[in-house]
Amino acid sequence: MSAANDTVFNSAVFLFTGIPGQEDVHIWISIPFSSMYAISIVGNSVILFIIKTDPSLHEPMYIFLSMLAVSDLGLSISTTPTILGIYLFNSREISLNACFAQLFFIHFLAKIEFSVLLFMAFDRFVAICNPLRYASILTPPRIANMGLVFVVRGVAVASPFPFLLKRFQYCRANVLSHSYCLHQDVMKLACSDITVNTIYGMFTTVFTLGLDSLLIFFSHVMILKTVLSIASHTECLRALNTCFSHICAVLLFYIPDISLAVIHRFGNSSSHLLRILLEYVDLLVLPLI
Repeated sequence: MSAANDTVFNSAVFLFTGIPGQEDVHIWISIPFSSMYAISIVGNSVILFIIKTDPSLHEPMYIFLSMLAVSDLGLSISTTPTILGIYLFNSREISLNACFAQLFFIHFLAKIEFSVLLFMAFDRFVAICNPLRYASILTPPRIANMGLVFVVRGVAVASPFPFLLKRFQYCRANVLSHSYCLHQDVMKLACSDITVNTIYGMFTTVFTLGLDSLLIFFSHVMILKTVLSIASHTECLRALNTCFSHICAVLLFYIPDISLAVIHRFGNSSSHLLRILLEYVDLLVLPLI
C-alpha cells in the first residue's frame, strides 16, 4: 500500500482499495461477498421472472418492484466484480475510461433507485388517499411515461460526471479510497481546481436525493392525515400496514447514502473504515434484501 501511495501517478490507471489492514484475510472476506453477489443476481432475476410470468402481478406496485430489481441488478453487475477482483485475485487496477464508465452507471442507477422509491410512495398515496381513482390514475402508459422521465433524469444528471472528470490532469497518487469508482472520490485525485465538480455534485444530490426524499415525506404526511381520518381502527391499521414495508425500504436505502454523504463531507481518517462498511452495505446488502 505504501509503495502504491509513493508511486508517481500513472495516467493510464487508478488503483482500488480494499479493507485497510485486512489484506491477509481477503480470501475469507471474498466468501460472504461472493455469496451475497450470487444470491442478489439469482434472487432479483427470480423476482423479475415471477412478475413477468404471473398476470395477477401486472399491477403498479409489482411493476415498481421489478424496476427496483432491475436497478439492483445493474448496480451489482457494475460494481461487485471489481470488489471481488480485489479480494479474490488482488486485481486493483482499472483504466481511466473504464473507471469513468463505472461511475456513470453507479450514479445513474442510484438515481433510478431513489426514483423507484418515489414511485412506490406515490402508489401508496393514490391507493390510500384516492382509492376510487387508483386504476384510472396509475395506468400502464402513465407508469411507462413516468419511468421514462426518471430514466432521462438519471441519464441527464449522471452523464456530466465522466466529462467533468475527463478534462482533469491527475498528478497525485492514483489510489482510490473505494473498491469501485465514484465521482467524489476520483475528483480528489485531480491536480486542477475541482470547484465546478463540487458544486455540480451538491446540485445533483439536492435535485435527486433531496427532492425525492422531500416528496416521499409529503406523500406520507398526506397518507397519515388520511389514515387518521378513517373512523374504523381496523381500517386504519390496515392502511398503515400497506405503508410500513415502503417506509422500511426508504430507510434502508436512504440511511446509508445520507451517512456516506455526511462522512464524505465532514469525515476524517478515523471514519474511513466506517465509510467502507457503509458502502458495502449499500452495494451488497441492499440488493440482497
